[in-house]
Amino acid sequence: MSERSRLLPQDGWSNAEWTRRRVLGLGGALGLATAGGLALSGAMAHRPASTGNQLRSAVPLPKPYTVPLPIPTVLKPSRTSGGIDRYEITQQQVYAEILPGIRTGLWTYDGTFPGPTIESRRGRTATVAHRNELPVPTVVHLHGGRTPAASDGYPTDLVLPLDRSGPAPHHQNQHHTSGHAMPDPRAVTSRTTREYTYPMDQRAAMLWYHDHRMDFTAPAIWRGLAGMHIIRDDTEDSLDLPRGDHELPLMIADRSFASDGSLAYPSLDPALHDRPGVRAPYAAGVLGDVILVNGAPWPIHEVDTSRYRLRLLNASNARHYRIEAVTDDGRRLDLVQIGADQGLLAAPVTHTGLPIAPAERYDVVVDFAGLPVGSRVRLVNRLGNGRTREVMAFRIARRVREGARIPRVLADDLPGWRRSEATAVREFSFRAGQAQHGRGWVIGGRAFDPSRTDVRTRLGAVEVWRFVADVHHPVHLHMVGFRVLARGGRAPLPHDAGLKDTISLRPGESAEVITRFNGYRGRYLFHCHNAEHEDMGMMANIEIT
Repeated sequence: MSERSRLLPQDGWSNAEWTRRRVLGLGGALGLATAGGLALSGAMAHRPASTGNQLRSAVPLPKPYTVPLPIPTVLKPSRTSGGIDRYEITQQQVYAEILPGIRTGLWTYDGTFPGPTIESRRGRTATVAHRNELPVPTVVHLHGGRTPAASDGYPTDLVLPLDRSGPAPHHQNQHHTSGHAMPDPRAVTSRTTREYTYPMDQRAAMLWYHDHRMDFTAPAIWRGLAGMHIIRDDTEDSLDLPRGDHELPLMIADRSFASDGSLAYPSLDPALHDRPGVRAPYAAGVLGDVILVNGAPWPIHEVDTSRYRLRLLNASNARHYRIEAVTDDGRRLDLVQIGADQGLLAAPVTHTGLPIAPAERYDVVVDFAGLPVGSRVRLVNRLGNGRTREVMAFRIARRVREGARIPRVLADDLPGWRRSEATAVREFSFRAGQAQHGRGWVIGGRAFDPSRTDVRTRLGAVEVWRFVADVHHPVHLHMVGFRVLARGGRAPLPHDAGLKDTISLRPGESAEVITRFNGYRGRYLFHCHNAEHEDMGMMANIEIT
């Protein structure tokens, strides 16, 4: 190896090193601190189902499987010319009926939650012009996109709102955290509208887009700023996979509701202007008690006796799921995984249960053949309890002749990076950390600073990265996909197959991944995708030169 670089936990640091956050009272909320530093409790050592605290809704909730499953609208381009498809989206506040008979205020892309789905073609550039009519600045990140740095949605590259009355959160060149100003001389601010350019020079996959504003990503996603973006290509089209009505994009997200029907969220500043963070009991992550799929609570969808392709996205802030498909008589159906975050696997992998962490996507095929008409199959969450054990259901409505089959070989274009090619091996710890003014979430003992370069690498370099976690941390790399090499020094797990951009670390777990930093030069991020953790310091910069 030509270089070995480590960012490891530190016992203490100076004021300059704590440039991100004053998080008061967080240590007690986590229940992880000891007099000598951070230690895993007995419960954490047993790998609990979640990291975070659950909000309880204050309105009557519907019975599961009484609301139809919505399918998000596919957005049509406003203009197509010269190999470029142009889309326009307005970010706006609306009131919508999520729970039956109750109106809920949402922040949305084009007035819907989820936002409209964009479908792109590999190699055909898409530009998306976002107009901000919300009361706060926004940033859009295409999660999983191989995107030039200027369009990646860096957290300080703000789109200022149309209405500038009232407090002016976050000046263009500084970022305010708990009364401290943090300069970011590279920030690029747009007024009202910004156009993001996505070359789509990548494999067919289901990506998603969401708000990525500095310090306020978690509450913005919670309020509705999320949507799906599907890339298609000739390789996928040539396979006999379920398509049309038999391909279902499913965005799974948990939420809770206040007594007035609004979305409950424990922000320190409900206006999301100046004071980031959540109340201390929720600092490890916010969990809702209502499971939404495509914005509907515990929905049901009619299917026929054939195979269906389910494009699963966990868009929850902090909730983890272990998904199973269970018939009414208790039989588990196979979940045949054909794809991961970054597209098709080399060959199918069969599961009876599939763990899915925040921001992960899994592409699975479920076969409803042989089930009696009128019967039901539930998607359940084995990590939930009470109502959060239920996700959605399928009712067998029609008997048909089986169509699509699952090919034995799916893709032959997965990268074959080898450990021997790596020019750097880096190690990063993801943990709660003690600072002068309180506790936060840190990487390698450091909270995020947009003006600091944490990793510098060269375009085209192959690197091995090792992650170490204290509690649950879904780790996401911007711009590149990676392959999982090992977990805890052992072989990857079956669901680690394929090319990923997010890896779920369990409490006390380590993992190694390998990637090539090809694509574009510039400043990118890696961070925990527990959205509360990311807002409270658990991000770092990568500079690709």
